[in-house]
Amino acid sequence: MNDVIKLLKSHRSIRKFSDRPIPKELLLELIQAGQGAATSSHVQAYTVIHVKDQANREQIAELAGGQGYIATCADFLVFCADMKRPTEASERTGANVVRGMTEQLLVATVDTALMAQNVAVAAESEGLGICYIGGIRNNPQEVSDLLRLPKHVYPVFGMCLGYPEQEPEVKPRLPVEAVLKEDYYTEDCEQVEAFDTTMQAYYQARSSSNKDTDWSRNLKPLFDNKLRPHMRDFLIKRGFEMK
Repeated sequence: MNDVIKLLKSHRSIRKFSDRPIPKELLLELIQAGQGAATSSHVQAYTVIHVKDQANREQIAELAGGQGYIATCADFLVFCADMKRPTEASERTGANVVRGMTEQLLVATVDTALMAQNVAVAAESEGLGICYIGGIRNNPQEVSDLLRLPKHVYPVFGMCLGYPEQEPEVKPRLPVEAVLKEDYYTEDCEQVEAFDTTMQAYYQARSSSNKDTDWSRNLKPLFDNKLRPHMRDFLIKRGFEMK
């Protein structure tokens, strides 16, 4: 196993950070590493907002469900899917641009996720810890207003960055047999049942936030009700009409 694979398999979400600042030069290197990610047709449909204003960070922390580490990490980034830049660039060449296509939403969201994951891996290679913040989609309009995001741009998630002040265990993943299929999709109930046993042992033994649950039971709140039903109307208002 080489060092890159070892790093990828050692990811943990970090929620406690030291006061040590991240050098500006390093942060720029991380963003450039993010730009090295694959991008559909070289569209590069993303924009990253580096939220430095402390009051704004505290407000986002509340909008994201009271996640205080947004305000206390060294740096906080919001990764935005951006179809404004590429469509306007195309328009300036005389193209009759069609906006609001579902494929544009997918391209921008995938581009943004790939770019962010490159940033995350680069950060961890430099000894930093990261935590993705999907909670900004709890109140995406308020976050968009706060960050002055224009139409055809929406916040996909945030990312806390900083030097770790905790050493959480690596959370187990599903067996590779459950996610890697040969030729055709096959059922994986046995692997999921075995994984539930693994996760129950993990949750009971880990050094913090112990709980008596497993993977399947932990998913229940995500699917018991409609999750963030406001996102469809929000995206339509942002110009992603999903035609």
